[in-house]
Amino acid sequence: MIDEVTLVKQLKNKKNKDAAFRDLISQYKEALYWHIRKIVISHDDANDVLQNTFIKVFKNIDTFKEESKLYSWMYRIASNESLTFIKKRAKEKKIDITEVYIDLASNLQSDIYFSGDEIQIVLQKAIATLPPKQKLVFNMKYYDDLKYNQISEILETSVGSLKASYFHAVKKIENFIKKTD
Repeated sequence: MIDEVTLVKQLKNKKNKDAAFRDLISQYKEALYWHIRKIVISHDDANDVLQNTFIKVFKNIDTFKEESKLYSWMYRIASNESLTFIKKRAKEKKIDITEVYIDLASNLQSDIYFSGDEIQIVLQKAIATLPPKQKLVFNMKYYDDLKYNQISEILETSVGSLKASYFHAVKKIENFIKKTD
């Protein structure tokens, strides 16, 4: 595993860019896939968004200012690509984003790539009702186990705002689950 500073230098060097990009993909593919998957829910859609994310990273690595960590920059791209994908899906279907999420969560039982039980499906349906920012913060904190300062770097928002978003997300999820019991 190559450290970020070396990897970025290699990515910005035209001679090493292709090999470095293969290293980048092998190093971050799984983490980014699961981050995206939690947002777009569908395995096939997650693969499409992951591919778009890596294309953007490849095309824009020369503009990466190194003011944040590489993984933060890529998570931000992955988050934005995922949200853009969901918004596009909502626009195509002429429905609200929340309805898209609810539809996706409802289809989890028929998704051959989903291995969760009934409790996981209820949790996914609860998460689907959250506003986009709360959904991102909840997923990053609960599933990815990221620290607030890492999430702050990725989403470019204050730690205090993130803590409030997470608190509200947890309360909404608890209320949703209580209603389904």
